[in-house]
Amino acid sequence: MVQLPYVFLLGAIALEVLGTSLLKATEGFTRVLPTVVCLVAYAGAFAALAWAVKHDLPVGVAYAMWSGLGTAAIVAIGIVFLNEPISFQKIVGVLLVIGGVSVLNLGGAR
Repeated sequence: MVQLPYVFLLGAIALEVLGTSLLKATEGFTRVLPTVVCLVAYAGAFAALAWAVKHDLPVGVAYAMWSGLGTAAIVAIGIVFLNEPISFQKIVGVLLVIGGVSVLNLGGAR
């Protein structure tokens, strides 16, 4: 059974990924609609992350998952949708981030 703090954490990750994905579209925060959606997504991401931590999710684990999974998702979005180059170093870096998050979770950090 999935615990509710993890649902909020996944929501925080999704909102952070949305906000970060929109950064290029804001054109330096000069375009109103993408800027508003970006800022609302970031605010929602922090609120959901705070809720997850408040409800018994250790902050170190929550932040590691939030930043690690968000980073992996943004790299994938950049490659697939924003025509960013893929490299061996980029792949290894993402795998190391995911590995680090996994070690934190498997190591009983909860």
